[in-house]
Amino acid sequence: MTNIFPDSIIIYENRCGFFLMSHLFATEHLSCVAFFYAMEVIFMENEVLQAIKTRRSIRSFSENGVPDGLLEAVLEAGTYAPTGGGKQSPIIIAIKDPVYRKEIACLNAEVMGKDTDPYYGAPIVILVLADGKASTFVEDGSCVLENMMLAAHALGLGSVWVHREREIFDGEKGKALLRKWGLPETLRGVGALAFGYSNPTVKLPATVARKSDYIVKI
Repeated sequence: MTNIFPDSIIIYENRCGFFLMSHLFATEHLSCVAFFYAMEVIFMENEVLQAIKTRRSIRSFSENGVPDGLLEAVLEAGTYAPTGGGKQSPIIIAIKDPVYRKEIACLNAEVMGKDTDPYYGAPIVILVLADGKASTFVEDGSCVLENMMLAAHALGLGSVWVHREREIFDGEKGKALLRKWGLPETLRGVGALAFGYSNPTVKLPATVARKSDYIVKI
């Protein structure tokens, strides 16, 4: 194998992170090391794109619990979402306790005026609230939710975005929950995820064709 000079490893920054690529060689030929690094870059980029394209909203969940390690990984992914000015206005609340799980479902159903489980029987509900004083609290929380949905899919888990958290936590019953949880009442709801393993007996929804005028280039 061709020897590589000691200073031949250069770090390139790319949207998917930092990748090492061998750049300076004793010869002009691409080394095996550089080739495999380059392939890793391509693979990781494709992996991200494939996760985006293949994610589906899951509305039927298995009763199986989610291992703590996988839950933590998804929650952590949410914390790396971009936020306005980097101020990290959102807060993520993972509800596993069956009593609170039932209570939040009842509050959401109450907003709808229905007597159903808005979280589709998912074992875990992940709420995303944000500091209502932040001008970008909706955008910040939305990015957090998207990060977690993609992370869940990448780890073989299912999720679906559920609305009406704004109405819940703008109301007195929601604020009472915040006080009980020791959280500031200035938090406002952005959304939630019904989260868990998808029901294996239910076929995943098919991909909907993208509308022809989705992208405009000027």
